[in-house]
Amino acid sequence: MAKLTKKQKEAASKIDKNKLYSLKDASALIKEVASAKFDESIDIAVRLGVDPRKANQMVRGVVTLPHGTGKDVKVLALVTPDKEEEAKAAGADYVGLDEYLQKIKDGWTDVDVIITMPSVMGKLGPLGRILGPRGLMPNPKTGTVTMDVAKAVGEVKAGKIDFKVDKTGIVHAAIGKVSFDAEKIADNANEIIQTLIKLKPTAAKGTYIKSMYMASTMSPAIALDPKAV
Repeated sequence: MAKLTKKQKEAASKIDKNKLYSLKDASALIKEVASAKFDESIDIAVRLGVDPRKANQMVRGVVTLPHGTGKDVKVLALVTPDKEEEAKAAGADYVGLDEYLQKIKDGWTDVDVIITMPSVMGKLGPLGRILGPRGLMPNPKTGTVTMDVAKAVGEVKAGKIDFKVDKTGIVHAAIGKVSFDAEKIADNANEIIQTLIKLKPTAAKGTYIKSMYMASTMSPAIALDPKAV
C-alpha cells in the first residue's frame, strides 16, 4: 500500500471516519482537506439498493447542475451541413460528420460528449464498440440525439450531465471543483441526489440510497448522511 504524504495524513485526520456528514458540512470540509496545487475535481458516489442486471432496476438519467461542473466540457456535434452553423454558434468544440466518423474509426475519442441527430444515428452504429465503453454513444434518453442540436450543446456546456448506475450499483458523478463556494458544491450534490430519489425504480425493494461519499481528486472520501437529504 502506498505511503500517505504529510499533507494526506493531515487531511485524513480532519475527517471523522465514524461520522456521517450533512451535505453542508461535507462541502465545507472538502475545501478544507484539499491539498493539491491544482483545482481538484469533486465527485459524488451514491450506492443504490438496486440490481443493475435487471432492466426494471436500471437507474439512468440526466441532471443540469445549478452551478455547472467547473470543467470545460468538449463537445463534438455530428450533424448534417445544414445544422453546422447553429452547432458552432451554440459552442460545440468540433462540428462535422464524415471526417469525424473517420477520425473515431481511427481511434480518436478526445471529447467528453457527442451530440447528433436521429438521421445520423445509423452511421454511428458501427462505432458502438469504440464509443460504448467510453460512455460516448449518443442516446435519445439523455438528450444527445435530437433535432434541436443548438439547445443540446448549450445545455451540456451549461452543466448538464448524464449518469448511469454501474454494475456494482453505484452512481458516480462530477459535481464541481474545490474552488467552488461550499454552498455551490452542496447545491450541485443535492441536485443529483434529489434526481436519483425521483428515479427510484418501483422494483427496487428495501433501502434505496445505501451510502454516499464525496471526495476530491486527491483527498480522502467523506461519508454523507443519506437521511439528511
